Amino acid sequence: VVLVFGTGRSEGKENPFTAKASLIRYWNNHISNNLPKPPFLISKASPLNAIDLTKLTQLANHNSLSSHIESFCSLANLFCSFQEDSLKLDAVVKGKGDANFAVYSSKNFKGYGSLRRGGIDSFKNYSDGLNTPNESFKKYSRGSNAHSEDFTSYAKDANVAIDNFTNYGSSTTGGSGGFNNYQERVNVPNLRFTSYDSDGNKHKLSFSSYSSETNSGSEAFTNYGKKGKAVLAEFTSYSSNANTIGSSFAGYGVLGNSANDSFKAYGDSGNNPRNNFKIYGLASKLGIDSFTSYRDSANVGADSFQSYATDANSGKVNFVNYGKTFNVGNSTFKEYGKGSTGSTTIGFKMYDLARSFLDYAKKGVTFAGYTNSSSKETSVNRWVEPGKFFRESVLKQGNVMVMPDIRDKMPRRSFLPRGILSKLPFSTSHLSELRNIFGASMEGMLENALTECERPASRGETKRCVGSVEDMIDFATSVLGHSVTVRTTENVKGSKQEIMIGEVKGINGGEVTKSVSCHQSLYPYLLYYCHSVPKVRVYEAEILDVTSKSKINHGVAICHLDTSAWSPTHGAFLALGSRPGQIEVCHWIFENDMTWTIVD
Repeated sequence: VVLVFGTGRSEGKENPFTAKASLIRYWNNHISNNLPKPPFLISKASPLNAIDLTKLTQLANHNSLSSHIESFCSLANLFCSFQEDSLKLDAVVKGKGDANFAVYSSKNFKGYGSLRRGGIDSFKNYSDGLNTPNESFKKYSRGSNAHSEDFTSYAKDANVAIDNFTNYGSSTTGGSGGFNNYQERVNVPNLRFTSYDSDGNKHKLSFSSYSSETNSGSEAFTNYGKKGKAVLAEFTSYSSNANTIGSSFAGYGVLGNSANDSFKAYGDSGNNPRNNFKIYGLASKLGIDSFTSYRDSANVGADSFQSYATDANSGKVNFVNYGKTFNVGNSTFKEYGKGSTGSTTIGFKMYDLARSFLDYAKKGVTFAGYTNSSSKETSVNRWVEPGKFFRESVLKQGNVMVMPDIRDKMPRRSFLPRGILSKLPFSTSHLSELRNIFGASMEGMLENALTECERPASRGETKRCVGSVEDMIDFATSVLGHSVTVRTTENVKGSKQEIMIGEVKGINGGEVTKSVSCHQSLYPYLLYYCHSVPKVRVYEAEILDVTSKSKINHGVAICHLDTSAWSPTHGAFLALGSRPGQIEVCHWIFENDMTWTIVD
């Protein structure tokens, strides 16, 4: 079946059958006031014209959107991942010449460099500064001999980076792979190293400043170095200064022979890093693992070493300055070194408290300098951007404060019409169906958003994830009634600089009220996590230039008066130096986030 879609344009007056026209009617029927409709919210409505809306709805009704995914994503303004730019570089692949991919972006290197002898490939400044780079290095350099790869400043300063290294360097002999400044300062990195360097022989791997200063991403190393021989892996400054990075090393170094892995300054100074080493080094022989300054000075965090070095033969594992967090985290060593033979040595020097060792090897494990190092020597607010949280007393006319970066860094997307949205699965139990629609490379992003949406509500919270404006209206009116309005900060001027507070107006006369706040989630279509917020005060404030005193922005701020149910490690308390329930916490409404209140 071939469907021909429309041009996406409507001539003259708004067609009453478009998705936007349907939304306007819904608003008029469910919002019981005559206030102007907020342009910032209406602009996020689906851009589908009447013809395309009808055809895509038919495809959704027949579960056939996956066969027209490119048209669906393009017409509906979604964030999708395609691999339509496959490289045809047979001459380079088969020859011995070097390849230089400088200032290159979003290509598919599937099977590139396979069986190649010698040569160097350089990916310098690759995908630098792009919003959503998407690269696939499947079977890259597989079976090569003395072939070197250099990824320098790869995907630097990107927003949402998706990289897939499947069977990378499999069965290689010699050579080296260097990842220097890889995905530095990326907002949402999503990396997959599946069967990376498995069966490799003396293929040196170096991850230097990997994912440094990134925000809220994930890396997965599955069957990394499996059955490798004398594979040297160096992770230097991996995820250093990152925020909420989750790393998974599943089956890493399994059955390896004489592997030498070094994790130096891994997760150093990170904020809530979460690392999972599952079946790491299982049955390996003569392996040497070194964790130096691992998670040093990190904030909280959780590490799981499950079946680490189990049944290893003559291995050596050294944890130096492991987990010296300034806020105690949680590490679990389950069956660590269990069943190991041949003088396997495991050493913990200057290791922190709050760790759990279940069934670890009773022989060959030493704990030197095992101390509580969770002192407050490190500044408690080092992980919170200046101005992100503040006290209510700061919102006074004439005060000068730092405004955080309120810019929206997520890819631009639109809501879906309800008729299509209702036909798409939306739960982790249907993740495989969503993967079939949007592609396997989107799985991590899909799972992260769905998991957060399925998280149980906090005490006193009512929450819902919405993918259409109509659903958002329903949730807001169910909490606040039908006479509501929605606000956001007018623009992003003043971000990351000092501002002066001008005239301040308290919503509802500055009295305690309740609101519904909605925050974006990363998903193919525009998805908001909305939740009721009881006991708040909401303010509108003129934002002035400090020097000229001229108005540059119109800000919306919300002050949470009851913080008793918040986590003690919440960034607000790290920034303001208090505890749950003892202070109120205020913050600006960032670009494209919003808060609903009862009409003043």
